[in-house]
Amino acid sequence: MKINFMIMFSLFAGSMVSAQDSLYIRSDKPRLIGFSPSKETKNVNGMLIKYYDEIDQEIQPKKINGIGLGFNGLGIFFPVLFLVNITTIDNWGINDIGSDHLPDKMNEINGMQLSIINMEPTVTNGLELSLSSNIGAPSVTNGLAVSPLYNFHHTTQGVAISTIANVSQKCRGVQVALINVCKDSRGIQIGFWNENEKRKMPLINWNFKNKKL
Repeated sequence: MKINFMIMFSLFAGSMVSAQDSLYIRSDKPRLIGFSPSKETKNVNGMLIKYYDEIDQEIQPKKINGIGLGFNGLGIFFPVLFLVNITTIDNWGINDIGSDHLPDKMNEINGMQLSIINMEPTVTNGLELSLSSNIGAPSVTNGLAVSPLYNFHHTTQGVAISTIANVSQKCRGVQVALINVCKDSRGIQIGFWNENEKRKMPLINWNFKNKKL
């Protein structure tokens, strides 16, 4: 009797573990449409809709193959604040918009990011279109970043185009705006005023040599 009971208990426990595993697998299954913030959304093959950005330290990292749409209303006010402080452009740097080091938890978008503003650590592989790009969150763009106002990134690999300013810690490619600032550059800057680790110049600036430690 005791042996039969142990066998039945083992079978029951095994079925419970299997059920939990299957639920976990289903919860990780890519969604066609996902929302953020949401603990239920992890992988999306389609469209992610962000109505509010999570705090950097509490971010639930997501992988999106498709389109990320950001509708954070706070993004409307940030461009105005930066425009008021445009005279302090010489002091603008990545320390003003995020850490020198990229966080461990980052969203990954393979495709296109369309947003008013992005305030979550994000890696965008493809096209990024936004009103004021990434503010307050270290981010990486591999491809093309376009904004009618500003582009703020930790790392830009490709082309960054905006009307007022491009600001990055690390650049590999081309920056085009009225004002371009990069601390670690390999490429070309085209604009009214350009700054990299080597020189400050109007109209066009460049650097193709490794940064000296």
